[in-house]
Amino acid sequence: MKRVKIDEDEPIAIPFTARERTLIVDHVFPDPRLGDRLVKATEHRGRLLASFTVYDIEELCDSVAAEANHTKDKRLQGELRRLFERLKDLMERYDDGNWQTNL
Repeated sequence: MKRVKIDEDEPIAIPFTARERTLIVDHVFPDPRLGDRLVKATEHRGRLLASFTVYDIEELCDSVAAEANHTKDKRLQGELRRLFERLKDLMERYDDGNWQTNL
């Protein structure tokens, strides 16, 4: 897959559903600077847009995965795993120059 090259600190507008935002804010407890961006997300065409760098998305993915692995609620676990996969796929579309390469 060819990745879009961006600057290391270049933000990417990520769309979230209201449910995804609720999952993250109410269950994941991300770094406050990430959670605040979701709370303040603007609505655009029925989706909530929040800007994150690739590094921020990676942090958010880690938090979502950790909660998915620790919750006992199977429904919540499934929702978090789907959210993790979506965020991971979005993150992998971009190259901020910090990707590990196989030698």
